[in-house]
Amino acid sequence: MVESTTPLVSGDWLEARLDDPNVRVIEIQYEADTSEYDDGHIPGAVNWYWKDVLWHPIERQFPTPRLMAERFGEWGISSDTTVVFYSGRNQYAIFAYWVTAVMNGHPDARVLDGSQKRWQLDGRPMTLEVPTFDPVHYEPQQIERDDSTRVFCGQLLADLGKPGLVVLDGRYETEYVGDRVKPGTGFDYGAERHGRIPGARHLMFRRLFNDDNTLRTPAELEEVFRSVGAAPDQADEVVAYCRLSHRASLLWFTATRILGWDHVRVYDGSWTEWGSSVGLPVER
Repeated sequence: MVESTTPLVSGDWLEARLDDPNVRVIEIQYEADTSEYDDGHIPGAVNWYWKDVLWHPIERQFPTPRLMAERFGEWGISSDTTVVFYSGRNQYAIFAYWVTAVMNGHPDARVLDGSQKRWQLDGRPMTLEVPTFDPVHYEPQQIERDDSTRVFCGQLLADLGKPGLVVLDGRYETEYVGDRVKPGTGFDYGAERHGRIPGARHLMFRRLFNDDNTLRTPAELEEVFRSVGAAPDQADEVVAYCRLSHRASLLWFTATRILGWDHVRVYDGSWTEWGSSVGLPVER
């Protein structure tokens, strides 16, 4: 289990700090109609549906630092608060870290290793109590959002086939080969076409996890990236994508925050944008 030398923290670390007023736990809800929070959550945790807080309210875009500051302040979070994200699906917690800490500069954001699954397997406390917090003033930590870890559609299209570039597809096999657009067995939606970005290599995101949803050891994680030719001595630049960029942000987090690499970015438009845009090439 990776400890707090990275933004990833253990259950022991968090449980010891549940009564700390400077630590705020946030459960990221991953589907609008699925609230695991209501069935029990980590004591003191609040519930955020990811689209409500981590996207702009109208545009398909991330919040600006000013908007993110307003949202943090509404939940009683100041720039001095240590924020710990978790979710029933780990990639959503990591996505929240990416948006708040990297793009908007929150000074101390963490992700719970193993998220809700490992916490419950360890028999740690859960509650139905919903906490409330008084709003506070949160000063934006920067003037503009930092988009340096993102890749945009036009740039990726122009770079396809460039020597040294590796495109990683973090989706399930059924999505990668073009059988489905959305994982699972329900209504298939999220893009107009099935398939993948031409030349993309498959690194299914679950390969990075143990069965208990903790991340694998750094040595094992490096082996996974090397198996698809995405280590720094194998590729000059890596661009990760999935359907909506949650799983892609997991690939980025693992490579940059756990392994310490700096050559991985996220195409956050991912297949939702690429698979619906007129004229973009598709491979199946």
